[in-house]
Amino acid sequence: MTFLKKLGCAAAIAFAAGAAHADNIMNHWDFNPTGGGKAGAQDINEYLDINGAAFIQLTATGGSSFSFAEHGAFNTVQADGNGALFPVTFPGGNISITLDAYGTGTFGGSFKFTGGTVRMYQNNVNQYSTTTGMYGADQGTLIGTFNVLMGGGGRVDGQGNPTDNGQVSVFAEAKVGQLKAGYFFNDNGVDMSTLNNTAFAFTNANTIGSPTTNQVREIACEFAKFSPACSGAYANAPGQYFFVSNNGQFKFADVPEPGSVALFGIALFGLGAMRRRVK
Repeated sequence: MTFLKKLGCAAAIAFAAGAAHADNIMNHWDFNPTGGGKAGAQDINEYLDINGAAFIQLTATGGSSFSFAEHGAFNTVQADGNGALFPVTFPGGNISITLDAYGTGTFGGSFKFTGGTVRMYQNNVNQYSTTTGMYGADQGTLIGTFNVLMGGGGRVDGQGNPTDNGQVSVFAEAKVGQLKAGYFFNDNGVDMSTLNNTAFAFTNANTIGSPTTNQVREIACEFAKFSPACSGAYANAPGQYFFVSNNGQFKFADVPEPGSVALFGIALFGLGAMRRRVK
């Protein structure tokens, strides 16, 4: 290895280590699930818990490459894994999230997102997993719209299924006005609807062998518009389409520019590749 290559590798490691520092994660921000402002907000130490299901469609694009579309519906019932369910001021309500994303990948390698949209809703009645709307996840008040940034992703096996315990990352941004006023406040108490915000989610995604009837009808048929799933008994088709369950965390970043977070993901990916080569 040449000196310049060694220097570049060292810089990548230093950048990855620095980017992983906790300062890049927004701590002690506030979230008011009713939209009532800072006074009634709940202190969030670091993240919102998310769980749910997603339908993945793969399309081979030549060689071992593929493109994919992902449609998911997620529920958010607490923060920081603290067991204190919210929204606390209207029992029975919930926060839900929909994901409509796409990207590219390599069978037996990795995948990345190239775009998409994340939408977050506040609903006074918990309708998640029902047939209301789209799996009950797009009901109530739209409180946040995030644009999925290029990058993130994870590793997959030869049939496109997530590996490494399904570790998947998604980077996103919300421009000024894409968050509804009265819900989100940064650690300085500023309403985040007035700011450009970068967010990211880390989840464990694992294949669902037998998705429920509602998941098939609502997520695959209604959300993804995948008509083959609507006729007869549904079964995953490895390498073509399948359901995954997701359990993870949604965080905001203190990094001012979304590109910095995207580079953070690239740096970590490069560091992982280097470690694999060393082994």
